[in-house]
Amino acid sequence: MADWNKDQWGVQQGQGNPPFYALGGEPKPGHSQPYAQPVVQPQYDPQSSANQRTPFEDGRFQPKKRVNDIFFLILFILQFTGFVALSGIALSGYVSNNGLGGGIGNGSQVGSSVTLNRHTAYLLLFVTAAALVLSIAYLMLARIFTRALMHTTLVLSIILNIAICVYYWTTGYYSGAIIFTVIALFSIFAYLGFRSRIPLASLLLQVVIDVSRHHKNVYVVAFIALISQAALSVWFSYTLIAIYTKWTPGNPSCGNGTSCSESTVAGLIFYAVFSYLWTSQVIGNVALATLAGGAYGSWYYFGPREQGQMPKHPTLSAFGRASTLSLGSIAFGSLIVTILEVVRLILNAARNNANAQGSFVEACLACCAEFFVGCIEGLVKYFNRYAYIEIALYGKPYIKAAKDTWTMFMDRGIDALVNDSLVGMTLMWGAYVIGLLCSLFGYLYLRLTHPAYNADGQYTAPVVLFAFLIGLQCSITMSTAIEAGVSTIFVGLGEDPQVLAARAPDLFGLIALTYPRVVQGVPRV
Repeated sequence: MADWNKDQWGVQQGQGNPPFYALGGEPKPGHSQPYAQPVVQPQYDPQSSANQRTPFEDGRFQPKKRVNDIFFLILFILQFTGFVALSGIALSGYVSNNGLGGGIGNGSQVGSSVTLNRHTAYLLLFVTAAALVLSIAYLMLARIFTRALMHTTLVLSIILNIAICVYYWTTGYYSGAIIFTVIALFSIFAYLGFRSRIPLASLLLQVVIDVSRHHKNVYVVAFIALISQAALSVWFSYTLIAIYTKWTPGNPSCGNGTSCSESTVAGLIFYAVFSYLWTSQVIGNVALATLAGGAYGSWYYFGPREQGQMPKHPTLSAFGRASTLSLGSIAFGSLIVTILEVVRLILNAARNNANAQGSFVEACLACCAEFFVGCIEGLVKYFNRYAYIEIALYGKPYIKAAKDTWTMFMDRGIDALVNDSLVGMTLMWGAYVIGLLCSLFGYLYLRLTHPAYNADGQYTAPVVLFAFLIGLQCSITMSTAIEAGVSTIFVGLGEDPQVLAARAPDLFGLIALTYPRVVQGVPRV
């Protein structure tokens, strides 16, 4: 650990080297380089700053012992209890009907042709396993090929937007084609501006991954969150199939007093999807708050563990706060994103329905609305991540954390945070790729096994969508471990930049040279 501290932050005695990316080099796994020549920062006196301010200032790491946003905590518990009850009722009918038959491979042809059966449950289990493996593999690639992966992400996003645009124009889906033409043009111009920001963004990502290597509990938290997400996905998958099995008209259970109708199935599926998305958001955000208030936050404010200032078991303490006192605040922010996701899914279904009926105007309006809601959702997710870090460090309620986050954004400038956006874009692109691969797996499995319930392809779209959601959510949960570190560094720089100036002057110097406004502190109010 002592060697790591010296190598990681360069020579602290005034003999640093130029940043290696400036010399045409590239970060190599397991090899840390000095980030920049020591830079004199007259506005900060490291010794005096360190003496005047403590890591526990303003209640940091020592929040008040009170439950915040208790209304949303109760609401979250009630919706989860409702999902448990629904799942229990549906699964009991599923078991009594033997899952309507079906199995693995071509044996699934013996299952019921009425609706989804055990074949789909096995399929979604395979999808969950694939999402676990792909998420871990992508995180390893991000560590080994950081800069190359960022360049590839930006280029592939442009190619994907152009490909979708061309496909929509050639198939006559003009509403979607117009939207993606605008997106494709924007992505091309954005790439020209983003290229210059990749070096520092890649260094930040390298730093976070290197810090996580010396705090193994980072990956323990990420792995537990990923397993929890996978378990929830499996539970959701079986519940989904059980709902179709019990309430779809024509099933054996319909003759036993069960009210079966398409509207009942639609309503219960809507509630199950809503509960799954909200609970998934909470799992990922609890992991983010645990890491920000634990390993990453403690490293920033207390320094490496061998200096003896870091509290014992910071990650466990942070998890205790995030899962109890701050759970209501995390549920509050997660609910906002979940509502936007559900609205976007509804608009997507409306767009597909209008397009199938040849209603160009309705399809175009739905597509525009979906794009607009998607943009809002992305901004809220980005904004919420910093609010959760404020919650993790100070134990603030959600509204208070959101206001303080907005103050930080306005004081420092959104442009200075674009580097974090590149990191988030890289990880989000990986999540979408994993989701697409999982959906492709689901599609091919349906095509190759020919289940009886999908003889006319009527269930292909929902099964592929469920597979995509499972892959996407699992990957997002895993990438939370890295995004938490990068975002925590930015929050620390925005509020107490002198801490990094005293503890790691070389890294601070590189950031100060590139984005001077980043190191301006936010006044306390």
